[in-house]
Amino acid sequence: MTTTGTAGETPLFGPDSRFSGFFDDPRWALAIIRATVLEAAHPQIGAALVDNSVFVAHPWRRLRNTFLSMRRMFGADPAAREREAARLNRLHARMSGSDYRGRAYDAMDRATRAWVVATLFESAVTMCRLSGQPLDQDTMERMYAEYRSFLAALDGDASELPEELNDFWRYFDRVVENELENTEAARVILYRLFDHLPAPALLDGAPTLWAAGRAVVGPLLGAITVASLPEAYRRRACLPEMPGASTLMQGAYCAAGLARFLPEGWINAESIIEALSLSPDSDDPRARTVAALAARMKRASALLRLLTPLSDVLHPDPAPSAGVGESRRSAEEFFRKVLDQTGDGHLTWPDLAAMARELSTRLDLDEAEETRLYDAFAAWWRELQTALDTDGDGRVSAEEYAAAVPSLAGPALIRVAEVLFDATDKDGNGTIDADEYRTLFRTAFHRDLTTTDGVYSQSAFVSDFLSFMSGRRTNTAYDPLLADA
Repeated sequence: MTTTGTAGETPLFGPDSRFSGFFDDPRWALAIIRATVLEAAHPQIGAALVDNSVFVAHPWRRLRNTFLSMRRMFGADPAAREREAARLNRLHARMSGSDYRGRAYDAMDRATRAWVVATLFESAVTMCRLSGQPLDQDTMERMYAEYRSFLAALDGDASELPEELNDFWRYFDRVVENELENTEAARVILYRLFDHLPAPALLDGAPTLWAAGRAVVGPLLGAITVASLPEAYRRRACLPEMPGASTLMQGAYCAAGLARFLPEGWINAESIIEALSLSPDSDDPRARTVAALAARMKRASALLRLLTPLSDVLHPDPAPSAGVGESRRSAEEFFRKVLDQTGDGHLTWPDLAAMARELSTRLDLDEAEETRLYDAFAAWWRELQTALDTDGDGRVSAEEYAAAVPSLAGPALIRVAEVLFDATDKDGNGTIDADEYRTLFRTAFHRDLTTTDGVYSQSAFVSDFLSFMSGRRTNTAYDPLLADA
């Protein structure tokens, strides 16, 4: 299948594609949640998500990385698309195993990957229909060709999806009725994720306000998503049908659809996602606006605690720090925020693989560099297992970690730091300059960072990395890299 379109036609990828037009559409947020539930309801995908994904403990990071990946895949640059496809294939090739019933899963299974693309397309069509702006047949055909081209870019061809749109609907209904299940991953997304969604960086200093808003919005999002799912799946999964949920769902989609009357450019999804994840003390020019918003959020949160009984059950907002200084986390907090990347309460290889995946994504590593980093993390996992897994169950619990109170700075962790330094030092001159530092940390050199002539030496980098990982330091450059949601 061509990915460029025939002469005189709009290219299937790039800014003029139908898919790109949805990026800044508020309805797309609702559609993505719906598509993710349909993906997670597939037994293979659900098992892979539960075992490997960071969407529970680090949802905002996952959102940002997914958005960046889709931008690359649907962009106009074929070289960037090819590189991103190769990266995604390497990432998925590392995800295989079996679910709680002993059924094998493989993230490279072609039929399963086709289902992911199918849910995105069908949810986009449903989003337009529910908001009162249904797509005409020609537009649907065009958009379906884009999604099949997306699959072809990943798998080499799109043969796992029907070639004709009319056949696609029969395929979609068959999978929904015969293959989807009430998986743990689907339940987590519908209920646990919304109820326990951690605050983004913008609202990190106002937990009362965030908890109050989440208590209202979370159940509404869950009800809206459930009501939008295919009836066959809702019946199969025994999902509750709340009174008025269908009306609420259509109202939400229609309200989001009113954004089409706003001036062009007023809603920019990339800017919104970056603002949510941007730390107020960052040197990014947008951080000044974020800092002002964060200050207003703190005041609103303090007022809310005065006016409502929420303060009796929620943790109070932290007092503004007079200055930045490093402090130490408890072993329990360090385990939860840094080591347990998947949020399942245990430290296993997928947690360390998630760290390697995040670092590889930020640095946009090629295959050789990425493999070196994964190998270094794998060696560290073997070292941790030997030192901490006292009951031999193949994983490290929070209790095992806390009881050992280990110094994690063994030879394998030192090797992780050295490989990470080499990957960040793109020009190979033995130091990390300001641009290379920003690529990894998305900020400039910290004021308390000792540098010589504006560079970061390997010894200083390794020392700081080990200080964070073994000393449980906070307020360092590694916090937004590995600890933030």
